[in-house]
Parts: sequence; structure tokens; C-alpha cells
Amino acid sequence: MTTIYVPRDSAARSVGADDVAVAIAREAAVRGADVTLIRNGSRGLLWLEPLVEVVTESGRVGYGPVTESDVAGLFDAGFLAGSDHPLSVGIVEEIAWLKDQQRVTFSRVGIVDPLSLNDYEAHGGLVGLRRALEIGGDAVVEEVLASGLRGRGGAGFPAGIKWRTVRGAQSDQKYVCCNADEGDSGTFADRMLMEGDPFTLIEGMVIAGITTGATQGFIYSRSEYPDANDTMREALEIAYLNGLLGNGVLGSEHAFDLSLRVGAGAYICGEETAMLESLEGLRGMVRPKPPIPALEGLFGMPTLVNNVMTLASVPGILVDGSAAYQALGSERSRGTQVFQLAGNIAQGGIVEIPFGITLSELVNTYGGGTRSGRPVRAVQVGGPLGAYFPADKLDVSLDYEAMLAAGGMVGHGGVVVFDESVDMSLQARFAMEFCAKESCGKCTPCRIGAVRGVETIDKIREGVDRPGNLVLLNDLCDLMTDGSLCAMGGLTPMPVQSALRHFPEDFQR
Repeated sequence: MTTIYVPRDSAARSVGADDVAVAIAREAAVRGADVTLIRNGSRGLLWLEPLVEVVTESGRVGYGPVTESDVAGLFDAGFLAGSDHPLSVGIVEEIAWLKDQQRVTFSRVGIVDPLSLNDYEAHGGLVGLRRALEIGGDAVVEEVLASGLRGRGGAGFPAGIKWRTVRGAQSDQKYVCCNADEGDSGTFADRMLMEGDPFTLIEGMVIAGITTGATQGFIYSRSEYPDANDTMREALEIAYLNGLLGNGVLGSEHAFDLSLRVGAGAYICGEETAMLESLEGLRGMVRPKPPIPALEGLFGMPTLVNNVMTLASVPGILVDGSAAYQALGSERSRGTQVFQLAGNIAQGGIVEIPFGITLSELVNTYGGGTRSGRPVRAVQVGGPLGAYFPADKLDVSLDYEAMLAAGGMVGHGGVVVFDESVDMSLQARFAMEFCAKESCGKCTPCRIGAVRGVETIDKIREGVDRPGNLVLLNDLCDLMTDGSLCAMGGLTPMPVQSALRHFPEDFQR
């Protein structure tokens, strides 16, 4: 019996993984080969997808990118025994791109069957939850605080402080909400984890529930993620059937119910209070703070709101201890960050590495430079509202403090690369246009400012009073930064001003 892995991840499926899986099953049947086919998550080496892995005595040997027409030739070459072939990439764990990473949150993604709870436990799953049940909520909060874990959704707020606040709040009902509305351009880590290792997220949310005293949880996902949503629904059913959810979690006195809610495509619902409005059945609009959600959140009750990556980091912290997590990273940015390489990049995918790697190393070493082969001109970090860095400024350290000092932000870890053909005045216009379309409309600086921003950039590009309109654009950016109710309008100026600062020539053409 030979075990073969073919990813079921959306990225792999988009380039033919389903056809490859069908072809392998058909070819094995014709040849009388005894195989077990497992649909795993993606390892994150997206330029090699579909990446087929064969279990051998030496380890899992990879072949990729495989097409349906390659399958017969792979069988002829003896790939079931890990034999050599032009598509062979060798032992997958030994690929330098993957071997040099330090995967904590993504430690099981691409390795396990996503919907096998037995496989999950065999690879260290539920150890963190069992420890949480053993040591109690106060000790769990201290572990999360001591680890230095900060919110991976973009704000970087210390997770332990949120947990401690919700735990200490007095209420008959509390909630845990996972914000999986991953709307930033160039980001896909949440989706890949939900598709490739959904039980990690479930375990993290159960730990959060029993720690804070919440008995109800919600995963707020995107309608644009049908495969992730289907996987999460199946995983939730399995979790209930096996006592991981519901009354008496793993035989304890704790109860925790968890369900999936799917949004309707509003980018603003990535903001925590707009997400809560949507969960309550209302239009997704930002709430003013205070009160903070930790004290008055969903339906006015204390609510813990964390991102997928934040919650999925907690089981590993409890398994290895806060000191092990604290030992990774730099300055006040502890642990690992899951960076997502996208855009004009030769080797796009997932890189989980401790904070402190430089943007240059990420783009040029892991990413392999541009896919087009032209020189890198600009790199945007942190989604559509993140700053642009020119090619001569890529030595910046990717941690919260260094990025802030450089005029940027880590955000959710999205990294989008552009070559020398990019027009940065158009990229600045895109930021304003994006804000104008996605603003919830509640505050004037965001609602009106973004529209005026598009108009002003158009005048600059058309050569209409460029000096005066450039001054006006900067004034408008300052107003949006200082006056907007939330980060939607407050951060839109970041890519605009970074484009003006680093690529002024593009506004003079």
C-alpha cells in the first residue's frame, strides 16, 4: 500500500489538482497498484502546485507542478517508489525553501488529512487544549501574556490583554469571535489554514472560550471562500461528534458551542466592530470606541475578537510553553509571522518565519525575485492600505516597531511585489478608489475624502495644476489619517503618501 497526497487547497485546485487526483486514482486502478489517496492542504509552495507527494521509506517525495497528462509518465517512471523524474523535487521536508522556515501555526498544514481528527491528534493536536483544561483559565491567560503573542489580524494588540479583559468582565453571557474575513489583497493564510488544518482553529477557539468564560463562538468567514467554508463546516460536525464541542468539552465541565457565519463581501467587516454588526444581522458599519468589544461586544456582551492566525497560535504556545514562543522574533514582536508572497513573484506562497527577517530576504531569497524577470521596483506590505517600499529600501526588518518607524505596517503579513513596469500614481489612485468603494460611509473623512482623493490624483495625472493638487492631496491624506473613525480611512493615506515619497516621478509624467 502506497500513500499519495494531492492537495485539496483552493490554490492547487485552481490549477488542476482535482483532475490530477482523478487521473492518479484511475491510473492506479488500471495498473492494479494498491494506493491510498489523501487530499491534504497545501504546503504553501504555490509555484509547484499541484504538488503530489508519495510516502516512501526515505520520507515524502514530491513531484510538481503535476498536470493530468503527466500522471501516466510518473507511474511509468516508478514514482510510487519515489523514483527520479523531471518533476521530482526530492524529499519535501528537505526543500531549502521549506526547511529554512520555522512553522508553528502552519506546522501541520500540508502534512495531515485536514478532516481526520485522528491524524490531527497523531501530529500533536489537542495537547494544548488538554493542558488548558488542566492548568485553568488564569494560568492560560498568563501563558498567552508571557508569550508576547500580538494580534495577527493587523493591529498587533497584545492578545493576552484582550483575553484577560474578557475573562475579568462580569456577565452571564460572553462570546468568542474569530475574524476570518481575510479581505486584504495578497493575503491567503487564513484560507489556507482553514482548508488545510481546521482543527487548529477550532482548538484555539475552544481554549479561548473556556479561558474567558465564553460559551458561544462564531467564525466569521467570507463568501469568497467556499472551499474553506465547506471544510470548516465538516470539521465542526466532526468536532461535535467527538466531544470537542458542545457540553462537556473532552469530558470536562466546560461547554462551548461554535458555528460558522459567512459575510456578504464587505471589506469593512474585517474591522472588528463592523464584523460584530454583521453578526447581529445589521449592515456592516464601524462602531465608535469606547466601549471596546472586550467589554461590550456582540449583542452588548463581553466578546473576545481575534484573527484566525492569532487563535491558531495559542495551541502551540500551550504545548511548548510561552518561553519557547517568546524566544522567537525580535524586540516586542515575538513568535512567528505567516508572510504571504504574491504579485509579480517567482516563488509565491506561505513563509512562516520569526519576526526580524528583512523584506529583501523575503522577496529575493524566498520569493526568488519577480516572475517577469524584471527588476523589483516596489513592494507593498500589509494589504491594500499598506505602504510601498522601493527596491533600495527593502532592508527594513519585518517586525511591528521597525515597520512603523519606516512608515509602514506588518498588517496581516501580505507582501505584494511589482516590477519596473508599475505606474505608482495608478497604485496611489487604486488605494483611494478602493477606500471609496469599501467605506462603510459612517464618517465624513473616509466617505468623502476617498472620493476627493481619486479626483485629485486624476487631476495630477492629467497635468492640471500639479503643484497645487499635490499639496491638496497631502493635506487630504493628513485629514483622513487624523479624522477617520477607523483604520479604513485612517490607513488609506499610507500607500498614497509612500508612493508620493518614494516615486515622485510617476506623478510628474
